[in-house]
Amino acid sequence: MAVEEVLLAEPRGFCAGVEKAIKALAWMVEIFEPPVYCYHEIVHNRYVVERFREQGVIFVDDVAEVPAGSPLMLSAHGSAPEVVEAAREHGRIVVDAVCPLVTKVHHELKVRAKKGYQVLYIGHAGHEEAVGTMAVAPDVVHLVQSEADIHAAKAAIEPGTPVALLTQTTLSHNEWSHLMDYAKHIFPDLWVPNRSDLCFATTNRQAALRAIASHADAVIVIGSANSSNTVALADVAQTSGCPRVMRINDASEIPDDLSGVIGVTAGASAPEELVEAVITRLNPRNGVRVARETEESEYFPPPPELRDLVKKVRPEEPGLLAGDADISAASVLAALGNRTIHG
Repeated sequence: MAVEEVLLAEPRGFCAGVEKAIKALAWMVEIFEPPVYCYHEIVHNRYVVERFREQGVIFVDDVAEVPAGSPLMLSAHGSAPEVVEAAREHGRIVVDAVCPLVTKVHHELKVRAKKGYQVLYIGHAGHEEAVGTMAVAPDVVHLVQSEADIHAAKAAIEPGTPVALLTQTTLSHNEWSHLMDYAKHIFPDLWVPNRSDLCFATTNRQAALRAIASHADAVIVIGSANSSNTVALADVAQTSGCPRVMRINDASEIPDDLSGVIGVTAGASAPEELVEAVITRLNPRNGVRVARETEESEYFPPPPELRDLVKKVRPEEPGLLAGDADISAASVLAALGNRTIHG
Protein backbone atom coordinates (compact mmCIF):
# COMPACT_ATOMS: atom_id res chain seq x y z
CA MET A 1 0.00 0.00 0.00
CA ALA A 2 1.02 3.60 -0.58
CA VAL A 3 -1.26 5.50 1.78
CA GLU A 4 -0.21 9.13 2.12
CA GLU A 5 -2.52 10.30 4.89
CA VAL A 6 -5.44 9.14 7.02
CA LEU A 7 -8.34 11.51 7.62
CA LEU A 8 -9.82 10.32 10.91
CA ALA A 9 -13.44 11.31 11.55
CA GLU A 10 -14.32 12.62 15.00
CA PRO A 11 -16.65 11.65 16.60
CA ARG A 12 -16.58 7.96 15.72
CA GLY A 13 -17.04 4.65 17.51
CA PHE A 14 -18.83 4.04 20.78
CA CYS A 15 -21.86 6.21 21.55
CA ALA A 16 -23.29 6.82 25.02
CA GLY A 17 -25.85 4.02 24.65
CA VAL A 18 -23.20 1.48 23.67
CA GLU A 19 -20.96 2.64 26.50
CA LYS A 20 -23.82 2.05 28.94
CA ALA A 21 -24.67 -1.39 27.58
CA ILE A 22 -21.12 -2.75 27.43
CA LYS A 23 -20.29 -1.61 30.94
CA ALA A 24 -23.55 -3.03 32.26
CA LEU A 25 -22.92 -6.47 30.75
CA ALA A 26 -19.35 -6.38 32.05
CA TRP A 27 -20.74 -5.84 35.54
CA MET A 28 -22.98 -8.89 35.08
CA VAL A 29 -19.93 -10.92 34.08
CA GLU A 30 -18.09 -9.74 37.16
CA ILE A 31 -20.92 -10.33 39.64
CA PHE A 32 -22.14 -13.74 38.47
CA GLU A 33 -20.48 -17.04 37.72
CA PRO A 34 -20.93 -18.03 34.06
CA PRO A 35 -23.06 -18.36 32.19
CA VAL A 36 -24.60 -14.91 32.00
CA TYR A 37 -27.28 -14.67 29.31
CA CYS A 38 -28.04 -11.81 26.93
CA TYR A 39 -31.15 -11.44 24.79
CA HIS A 40 -29.84 -10.72 21.29
CA GLU A 41 -26.37 -9.31 20.74
CA ILE A 42 -25.64 -6.67 23.39
CA VAL A 43 -24.59 -4.36 20.53
CA HIS A 44 -24.19 -5.09 16.84
CA ASN A 45 -20.46 -5.66 16.67
CA ARG A 46 -18.83 -9.02 16.08
CA TYR A 47 -15.67 -8.18 18.02
CA VAL A 48 -17.56 -7.03 21.13
CA VAL A 49 -19.88 -10.03 21.07
CA GLU A 50 -16.99 -12.49 20.76
CA ARG A 51 -15.14 -10.81 23.63
CA PHE A 52 -18.15 -11.41 25.87
CA ARG A 53 -18.60 -14.98 24.62
CA GLU A 54 -15.05 -15.65 25.79
CA GLN A 55 -16.21 -14.66 29.27
CA GLY A 56 -19.10 -17.12 29.30
CA VAL A 57 -21.91 -14.90 28.04
CA ILE A 58 -24.52 -16.81 26.06
CA PHE A 59 -26.52 -14.80 23.52
CA VAL A 60 -30.05 -16.05 22.87
CA ASP A 61 -32.88 -15.04 20.54
CA ASP A 62 -35.60 -16.42 22.81
CA VAL A 63 -35.74 -15.72 26.55
CA ALA A 64 -37.36 -19.13 27.03
CA GLU A 65 -33.87 -20.56 26.45
CA VAL A 66 -32.66 -18.90 29.66
CA PRO A 67 -32.87 -21.22 32.70
CA ALA A 68 -34.92 -20.19 35.72
CA GLY A 69 -33.04 -18.00 38.18
CA SER A 70 -30.30 -17.11 35.70
CA PRO A 71 -28.88 -13.61 35.12
CA LEU A 72 -30.19 -12.11 31.90
CA MET A 73 -29.43 -8.83 30.16
CA LEU A 74 -31.70 -7.29 27.52
CA SER A 75 -29.80 -5.65 24.68
CA ALA A 76 -29.31 -1.97 23.92
CA HIS A 77 -31.70 -2.11 20.94
CA GLY A 78 -34.83 -2.40 23.07
CA SER A 79 -37.17 -5.35 23.54
CA ALA A 80 -40.84 -5.92 22.92
CA PRO A 81 -43.04 -5.52 26.03
CA GLU A 82 -43.98 -9.21 25.99
CA VAL A 83 -40.29 -10.16 25.85
CA VAL A 84 -39.51 -8.00 28.88
CA GLU A 85 -42.43 -9.57 30.74
CA ALA A 86 -41.37 -13.11 29.81
CA ALA A 87 -37.78 -12.38 30.75
CA ARG A 88 -38.77 -11.55 34.33
CA GLU A 89 -40.57 -14.84 34.83
CA HIS A 90 -39.15 -17.86 36.68
CA GLY A 91 -36.98 -15.85 39.01
CA ARG A 92 -34.56 -14.64 36.36
CA ILE A 93 -32.32 -11.74 37.35
CA VAL A 94 -32.99 -9.20 34.59
CA VAL A 95 -31.14 -6.01 33.69
CA ASP A 96 -32.44 -4.00 30.73
CA ALA A 97 -29.64 -2.20 28.87
CA VAL A 98 -31.97 -0.46 26.39
CA CYS A 99 -30.69 2.86 25.06
CA PRO A 100 -32.67 5.80 26.50
CA LEU A 101 -33.19 7.17 22.98
CA VAL A 102 -34.95 3.96 21.99
CA THR A 103 -37.02 4.15 25.18
CA LYS A 104 -38.09 7.64 24.11
CA VAL A 105 -39.48 6.29 20.83
CA HIS A 106 -41.26 3.44 22.66
CA HIS A 107 -42.86 5.98 24.99
CA GLU A 108 -43.98 8.24 22.15
CA LEU A 109 -45.53 5.30 20.33
CA LYS A 110 -47.52 4.41 23.47
CA VAL A 111 -48.69 8.02 23.80
CA ARG A 112 -49.74 8.32 20.15
CA ALA A 113 -51.55 4.97 20.28
CA LYS A 114 -53.53 6.01 23.37
CA LYS A 115 -54.53 9.23 21.63
CA GLY A 116 -55.98 7.31 18.69
CA TYR A 117 -53.21 7.86 16.16
CA GLN A 118 -52.08 5.53 13.43
CA VAL A 119 -48.28 5.61 13.31
CA LEU A 120 -45.90 5.44 10.39
CA TYR A 121 -42.59 3.96 11.56
CA ILE A 122 -39.58 4.46 9.30
CA GLY A 123 -37.27 1.55 9.96
CA HIS A 124 -35.65 -1.63 8.67
CA ALA A 125 -37.77 -4.77 8.63
CA GLY A 126 -36.35 -7.39 10.98
CA HIS A 127 -33.93 -5.07 12.77
CA GLU A 128 -34.10 -5.71 16.51
CA GLU A 129 -34.85 -2.08 17.34
CA ALA A 130 -37.66 -1.94 14.79
CA VAL A 131 -39.14 -5.26 15.94
CA GLY A 132 -39.08 -4.19 19.60
CA THR A 133 -40.54 -0.76 18.90
CA MET A 134 -43.36 -1.90 16.64
CA ALA A 135 -44.38 -4.50 19.23
CA VAL A 136 -45.25 -1.67 21.64
CA ALA A 137 -48.44 -0.94 19.67
CA PRO A 138 -48.65 -3.42 16.79
CA ASP A 139 -52.28 -2.63 15.93
CA VAL A 140 -51.58 0.99 15.03
CA VAL A 141 -48.09 0.98 13.54
CA HIS A 142 -47.14 0.74 9.85
CA LEU A 143 -43.55 -0.06 8.83
CA VAL A 144 -42.25 2.34 6.19
CA GLN A 145 -39.22 1.54 4.05
CA SER A 146 -40.32 3.16 0.78
CA GLU A 147 -42.79 5.58 -0.72
CA ALA A 148 -44.92 2.58 -1.70
CA ASP A 149 -45.25 1.70 1.99
CA ILE A 150 -46.60 5.18 2.67
CA HIS A 151 -49.23 4.73 -0.01
CA ALA A 152 -50.13 1.31 1.44
CA ALA A 153 -50.57 2.90 4.86
CA LYS A 154 -52.73 5.63 3.33
CA ALA A 155 -55.03 2.97 1.86
CA ALA A 156 -55.24 1.11 5.18
CA ILE A 157 -55.91 4.10 7.43
CA GLU A 158 -59.48 5.28 7.78
CA PRO A 159 -59.95 8.87 6.56
CA GLY A 160 -59.94 11.43 9.36
CA THR A 161 -57.71 9.32 11.62
CA PRO A 162 -54.74 11.30 13.01
CA VAL A 163 -51.37 10.03 11.78
CA ALA A 164 -47.93 10.33 13.41
CA LEU A 165 -44.41 9.59 12.23
CA LEU A 166 -41.68 7.91 14.29
CA THR A 167 -38.29 6.57 13.27
CA GLN A 168 -35.68 3.92 14.02
CA THR A 169 -32.89 5.81 15.78
CA THR A 170 -29.95 4.43 13.78
CA LEU A 171 -31.01 5.39 10.25
CA SER A 172 -29.00 7.71 8.06
CA HIS A 173 -30.39 11.19 7.49
CA ASN A 174 -30.52 10.43 3.76
CA GLU A 175 -32.87 7.45 4.04
CA TRP A 176 -35.04 9.15 6.67
CA SER A 177 -35.49 12.69 5.35
CA HIS A 178 -36.99 11.96 1.94
CA LEU A 179 -39.46 9.48 3.44
CA MET A 180 -40.46 12.02 6.08
CA ASP A 181 -40.98 14.68 3.40
CA TYR A 182 -43.03 12.30 1.28
CA ALA A 183 -45.14 11.26 4.27
CA LYS A 184 -45.88 14.92 4.98
CA HIS A 185 -46.98 15.29 1.35
CA ILE A 186 -49.36 12.31 1.59
CA PHE A 187 -50.56 13.19 5.12
CA PRO A 188 -50.63 17.03 5.31
CA ASP A 189 -51.58 17.00 9.02
CA LEU A 190 -48.87 14.47 9.95
CA TRP A 191 -47.65 14.72 13.54
CA VAL A 192 -43.86 14.53 13.95
CA PRO A 193 -41.76 14.91 17.12
CA ASN A 194 -40.33 18.36 17.84
CA ARG A 195 -36.90 16.75 17.70
CA SER A 196 -35.96 14.02 15.23
CA ASP A 197 -35.90 10.46 16.55
CA LEU A 198 -32.53 9.96 14.87
CA CYS A 199 -29.83 9.30 17.46
CA PHE A 200 -27.62 12.36 18.04
CA ALA A 201 -24.54 10.11 17.97
CA THR A 202 -25.58 8.59 14.64
CA THR A 203 -26.15 12.09 13.22
CA ASN A 204 -22.83 13.35 14.58
CA ARG A 205 -20.89 10.46 13.08
CA GLN A 206 -22.55 10.96 9.73
CA ALA A 207 -21.76 14.69 9.77
CA ALA A 208 -18.12 14.03 10.65
CA LEU A 209 -17.80 11.52 7.82
CA ARG A 210 -19.59 13.78 5.37
CA ALA A 211 -16.98 16.47 6.05
CA ILE A 212 -14.08 14.26 4.95
CA ALA A 213 -15.58 11.81 2.43
CA SER A 214 -15.22 14.02 -0.65
CA HIS A 215 -11.56 14.72 0.22
CA ALA A 216 -10.59 11.04 0.41
CA ASP A 217 -9.58 8.61 -2.31
CA ALA A 218 -11.27 5.88 -0.30
CA VAL A 219 -13.22 5.60 2.95
CA ILE A 220 -13.05 2.76 5.44
CA VAL A 221 -16.05 2.28 7.73
CA ILE A 222 -15.32 -0.06 10.63
CA GLY A 223 -18.22 -2.08 11.97
CA SER A 224 -20.36 -5.17 11.50
CA ALA A 225 -22.75 -5.82 8.63
CA ASN A 226 -25.74 -6.10 10.98
CA SER A 227 -25.06 -2.67 12.48
CA SER A 228 -27.62 -0.30 11.01
CA ASN A 229 -25.67 2.85 11.82
CA THR A 230 -22.50 1.35 10.32
CA VAL A 231 -24.27 0.57 7.07
CA ALA A 232 -25.71 4.09 7.15
CA LEU A 233 -22.18 5.50 7.43
CA ALA A 234 -21.12 3.62 4.30
CA ASP A 235 -24.15 5.08 2.52
CA VAL A 236 -23.20 8.60 3.66
CA ALA A 237 -19.67 8.21 2.29
CA GLN A 238 -20.99 7.05 -1.08
CA THR A 239 -23.56 9.82 -1.41
CA SER A 240 -20.92 12.38 -0.37
CA GLY A 241 -18.87 11.65 -3.45
CA CYS A 242 -16.14 9.29 -2.26
CA PRO A 243 -15.12 7.08 -5.20
CA ARG A 244 -14.42 4.00 -3.09
CA VAL A 245 -16.12 2.97 0.15
CA MET A 246 -15.61 -0.23 2.10
CA ARG A 247 -17.10 -1.55 5.31
CA ILE A 248 -14.77 -3.85 7.21
CA ASN A 249 -14.93 -5.81 10.45
CA ASP A 250 -11.25 -5.34 11.27
CA ALA A 251 -7.83 -4.50 9.82
CA SER A 252 -7.39 -7.97 8.29
CA GLU A 253 -10.03 -7.11 5.68
CA ILE A 254 -8.24 -4.02 4.31
CA PRO A 255 -7.31 -4.56 0.63
CA ASP A 256 -3.66 -4.21 -0.38
CA ASP A 257 -4.21 -1.74 -3.22
CA LEU A 258 -5.16 1.37 -1.24
CA SER A 259 -3.29 4.58 -1.93
CA GLY A 260 -3.54 8.33 -1.46
CA VAL A 261 -5.76 9.82 1.24
CA ILE A 262 -7.92 7.38 3.19
CA GLY A 263 -10.86 8.44 5.35
CA VAL A 264 -11.52 6.32 8.43
CA THR A 265 -14.52 6.16 10.73
CA ALA A 266 -16.25 3.58 12.93
CA GLY A 267 -19.85 2.70 13.68
CA ALA A 268 -21.33 3.46 17.09
CA SER A 269 -20.71 -0.10 18.33
CA ALA A 270 -17.13 -0.49 17.03
CA PRO A 271 -14.32 -0.27 19.62
CA GLU A 272 -11.46 2.18 19.25
CA GLU A 273 -8.88 -0.60 19.32
CA LEU A 274 -10.18 -1.70 15.92
CA VAL A 275 -9.61 1.85 14.65
CA GLU A 276 -6.06 1.83 15.99
CA ALA A 277 -5.35 -1.49 14.28
CA VAL A 278 -6.69 -0.14 10.98
CA ILE A 279 -4.43 2.93 11.15
CA THR A 280 -1.43 0.73 11.93
CA ARG A 281 -2.23 -1.45 8.92
CA LEU A 282 -2.63 1.59 6.65
CA ASN A 283 0.67 3.04 7.92
CA PRO A 284 0.14 6.48 6.34
CA ARG A 285 3.36 8.14 5.20
CA ASN A 286 2.24 11.60 6.34
CA GLY A 287 0.45 10.47 9.47
CA VAL A 288 -3.11 10.98 10.71
CA ARG A 289 -5.17 14.15 10.57
CA VAL A 290 -8.18 14.23 12.90
CA ALA A 291 -11.21 15.96 11.41
CA ARG A 292 -13.33 16.96 14.39
CA GLU A 293 -16.93 17.91 13.65
CA THR A 294 -18.27 18.24 17.19
CA GLU A 295 -17.60 17.28 20.80
CA GLU A 296 -19.74 14.71 22.56
CA SER A 297 -20.23 14.75 26.33
CA GLU A 298 -23.43 12.72 26.74
CA TYR A 299 -23.44 10.07 29.44
CA PHE A 300 -26.10 7.48 30.20
CA PRO A 301 -25.95 6.07 33.75
CA PRO A 302 -26.16 2.33 34.50
CA PRO A 303 -29.60 0.67 34.30
CA PRO A 304 -31.55 1.06 37.56
CA GLU A 305 -31.85 -2.73 37.96
CA LEU A 306 -28.07 -2.97 37.84
CA ARG A 307 -27.66 -0.29 40.49
CA ASP A 308 -30.05 -2.18 42.77
CA LEU A 309 -28.30 -5.45 42.03
CA VAL A 310 -24.84 -4.11 42.84
CA LYS A 311 -26.12 -2.75 46.14
CA LYS A 312 -27.38 -6.22 47.08
CA VAL A 313 -24.28 -8.08 45.95
CA ARG A 314 -21.74 -5.54 47.23
CA PRO A 315 -23.47 -3.92 50.25
CA GLU A 316 -20.09 -3.13 51.77
CA GLU A 317 -19.36 -0.82 48.80
CA PRO A 318 -22.45 1.43 48.53
CA GLY A 319 -20.76 3.88 46.18
CA LEU A 320 -19.35 1.29 43.81
CA LEU A 321 -21.05 2.72 40.70
CA ALA A 322 -20.40 6.33 41.62
CA GLY A 323 -17.39 6.51 39.30
CA ASP A 324 -19.08 4.86 36.33
CA ALA A 325 -18.99 8.03 34.24
CA ASP A 326 -15.19 8.06 34.46
CA ILE A 327 -14.80 4.48 33.22
CA SER A 328 -14.78 3.90 29.46
CA ALA A 329 -16.26 0.89 27.76
CA ALA A 330 -12.98 0.56 25.87
CA SER A 331 -11.08 0.02 29.12
CA VAL A 332 -13.76 -2.41 30.29
CA LEU A 333 -13.38 -4.50 27.13
CA ALA A 334 -9.61 -4.49 27.49
CA ALA A 335 -9.94 -5.74 31.08
CA LEU A 336 -12.41 -8.52 30.37
CA GLY A 337 -9.66 -11.05 29.85
CA ASN A 338 -8.34 -10.84 33.41
CA ARG A 339 -11.75 -10.10 35.01
CA THR A 340 -10.47 -6.96 36.78
CA ILE A 341 -13.18 -5.04 35.01
CA HIS A 342 -13.88 -2.24 37.45
CA GLY A 343 -10.64 -1.96 39.31
